[in-house]
Amino acid sequence: MRGLSRILQPHKETVGQIASVVTIAQFFSGAFVCKDIYRKGTTQGTPSTPFIGGLVVGMLMLKHAILLNDPAMLQVNVAAIILNIIYTSFYYVYSSEKYQEILKPLAIGVGMVAIFFGYAEIEDPRNLEYRYGLIVTLLMLLLIASPLLDLKQIIEKKDASSIPFPLTFMGAIVSFLWLLYGIILMNEFMMIQNAIGFVLCVGQLILIFMYPARPEGQSSKRKKTVKRE
Repeated sequence: MRGLSRILQPHKETVGQIASVVTIAQFFSGAFVCKDIYRKGTTQGTPSTPFIGGLVVGMLMLKHAILLNDPAMLQVNVAAIILNIIYTSFYYVYSSEKYQEILKPLAIGVGMVAIFFGYAEIEDPRNLEYRYGLIVTLLMLLLIASPLLDLKQIIEKKDASSIPFPLTFMGAIVSFLWLLYGIILMNEFMMIQNAIGFVLCVGQLILIFMYPARPEGQSSKRKKTVKRE
């Protein structure tokens, strides 16, 4: 791994800039989810987790970027916070269960951020980067893996429409780029979280292609056929 790091070292700034730009582009993929919500006129079937989770992780990652003094990570997470605030606000407007879908999980997320920010203030500076990095890594992986909570239903119904394709596809690309950047920096947390993140995204993409969403028209036709029988 160190050999690969030395090979990539001259390209550190280029890889970091590309990763930053593509990551910011990934955040705009949430607009496609919002477009689908607007088309349906409801948030039903679309969880708020990607937006609220993205906001929480973005705030925690911003603190991590400050600890690492990394400009590339800093600008990326500022953009993540701003865009996820916009997406969450849009989701709130179209949500019919505002408390359950938005207010409750948002309150929990803000509470988590307050707790971890407080922890960062009292932790020994010698251990802070390692331990805080571990916390951020675990939370990020939980967010990426959250669509797999419905894995049993996806397989039973043969329908992976609950997995947002734009976010997952861009997530795979971004995870790979930050994995390269982590190798250049020889930052074990960046390497671990992005390697696992990449595998999780690819696994979800496989599910999307194995079990594509059924067209609404097709579903209604099947229901009519069942009724006639």
